[in-house]
Parts: sequence; C-alpha cells; structure tokens
Amino acid sequence: MTFLCLSNGHGEDIIAVRIIEQLKHFSPNLDIVALPLVGQGHAYQFAGIPVIGPTLQMPSGGFIYMDGNQLLRDLKSGLLGLTLTQYRLVHEYAKRGFRIMAVGDIVPLLFAWLSGAEYVFVGTAKSEYYLRDENGYLARAKSSEKIWGSVYLPWERALLSSRKCRAVFPRDSLTNQILKSLGISSFDLGNPMMDGLEPDSCDSGNLTVLLLPGSRSPESERNWRLILQSIRWLTGSKFTFLAALSPSLDKLPFQEYLLEFGWNPQGDSHYILENSQLLMSQNSYSHYLSVSNVAIAMAGTATEQFVGLGKPVISLVGSGPQFTYAFAEAQTRLLGCSVTLVGEPAQVPETLKNIINDPILLSKIAQNGRSRLGSPGAAARIASLVTNIFVS
Repeated sequence: MTFLCLSNGHGEDIIAVRIIEQLKHFSPNLDIVALPLVGQGHAYQFAGIPVIGPTLQMPSGGFIYMDGNQLLRDLKSGLLGLTLTQYRLVHEYAKRGFRIMAVGDIVPLLFAWLSGAEYVFVGTAKSEYYLRDENGYLARAKSSEKIWGSVYLPWERALLSSRKCRAVFPRDSLTNQILKSLGISSFDLGNPMMDGLEPDSCDSGNLTVLLLPGSRSPESERNWRLILQSIRWLTGSKFTFLAALSPSLDKLPFQEYLLEFGWNPQGDSHYILENSQLLMSQNSYSHYLSVSNVAIAMAGTATEQFVGLGKPVISLVGSGPQFTYAFAEAQTRLLGCSVTLVGEPAQVPETLKNIINDPILLSKIAQNGRSRLGSPGAAARIASLVTNIFVS
C-alpha cells in the first residue's frame, strides 16, 4: 500500500503523523511519504517520515484567511511558486499509484481531488459547532453562514462526495451527523488530537494554571506579555503556573519578560513571585496539560486539547496573525462553554474566580469537552478503517 499524506499546518502535521504510525501498525509494508503544504514539516521529520518537495515557512504561518495583508506578504515570499511546485508533485505521485490522505481544510482536499487519485480526508479545520450546537443554530451565527446548511460549503461537499473520496473523518460527532445527512461517506471515529492525553491531578497543593502563549514567533512573545499582565494580580495567592512553550521557540525572550514583571529566578525554568511559583518547559507539554486545573490561553490546538480534557480556558485577544479577535471569537463557538473570552488582562482574576467557584459550570465544562473532542484512540480507529478500505 502506498500513500501520500498532505497537510497544511503544524497541528495537522502532528495529527497526520499519529495516523501514519497506526497505519504502519496495521500495514507494516506501507510505503508512505508526506508533503506539508504549510511550514517545514518538522513533525514528519522527527517521526522519520520522508518529506517530498520543497518546504517554506511563510510570514502568515498559514493564517492568510485571518488577514488579507498576510496573503500579500506570503505571495511576496514565494507562495504562488511553492503552490505550483507542490501541485506538480502531488500529480506525479498520483500517477505512480499513490493514494492520498488529506489532513486539514479545503487546500489539501482540493489537491487530493485534482490529482485524480483515490483519497481520504481528515477534517481538522471545520466543525458544525461554529454554526450550531445540539439545540440548533447559534445566535451568533450569521445568516450568510446558515444559508448553506453546513459549515462545509457546497463546493467543499462536492469534493467530499466525489467517487474518488473513499472516506471522510470529521473532528466531532455533530459534524459527522450533518455530513452523513448530506449523503457524504462520513465516519465518527473521534479526534486524533486527543490521543495520548489523559487528565491527571497536580500534587503542588496550589491551584495549577496552564499558560499557553502559542507556538509562532514573534506573536507568541507578544501573547506572553499579555498573559503575564493578566496573572500579576494573582501572585498574592498560592498559585502554580505552568508555562508550556513550543520547542521551536527561543526561551530567552520569555525569561526576559518574567524578569521585567518581577519574577525571581530560582533556576533556568523556575520562578517565584510573592506566594506563587512559575515553571517553564519546552518538553513537558502533555504533562502540563494533564495536571493543570485551568488555562490562560492564546493558542489553537493546545486550547482545544485542554478543553478536550474537560477543563476550563480563559482566552485573551492578541494582535495576530493567528490569535486575533476573529479567531478567538470563532474558537469560543467551536468550544462552547469551556472557553471564556475576556477583553483585557485585568479581567482575568475575577473571571478565574467565578469559574473555579462554580461547580455546576465546571461539571458542564467537563461534559462539553468530551462531546466536542471525543475520546483518545481516534488515530488507531481511523487507520484501521483506512487499511480495510484500501487493502480489502
């Protein structure tokens, strides 16, 4: 069995790698290569999966849909030439008999359809929760969005309905339900982003707050400063703050901001301020997510994973290119009551207090996370079905 995996973003690359690893378990002789359409595909490289063709980190980080100026900067940096080269590669591998696994949004899906090869699609970007919940359309959903009957637009549904599209794996049960009602071969097997994550408890004795500034520089550094502003009113009480930084980031600017805000270093990654402590790590991501009680987040995938663990998130609005108001507002629709969006850092302490002292809300948040992100093990379930489709 031969596969070409297409994905368009760091989070999508990670999800693709998880499925590929399970595919190799079910089909040891699998011949698979990857083409990351956005970024440099570090997740594939770390997993030893061959990356074909050129890769290039664009100024937008893949978030051109958030701002037209980002698209212009990407075009100036060679986006058009890169896209044409990538298309030729996809077409070449399709002619050689490779099936395609497209992970992400319309871009890898369109590439897969244009190739003429058989393909499956793992939809990570779109969810019906942007428009509705189990009780119907959201009040915030625009009429122009509701008119199409699904978050997947008619031209996207045409690609999903193609005879070459053998299976669609949406990110949640509600989206699966709508796609099936539209005649699409959709399967509700869960969301691979939750694989390997389980809630745990922290033994620090303090309320443990996860800090997520995002993974893209220099936006993450700007987000970090806002987060530190939001917690400076909390340090008089006993809190443990866990800062999960991406391994790709330079830790020095984050440390410098901590010193600016009065945090006293106790080592390279341990800081004290009044009655609180802050631990910073670039390799404890899963552990930090598991043991934290609540998060202050300005991130995409990491926020979703934390919500999937049944825990509450407070979000702040940044200056982008990713974490703008539009992105943050859409995220609150996607994740529902689990995320509270505040306008200013000074609002965080009162918001945090209200959340942690409301057991009814915390119970709803726990149930909401399970509904919107599903249970671990999705990658294995998807890989098993894909193997059955293309081997049998």
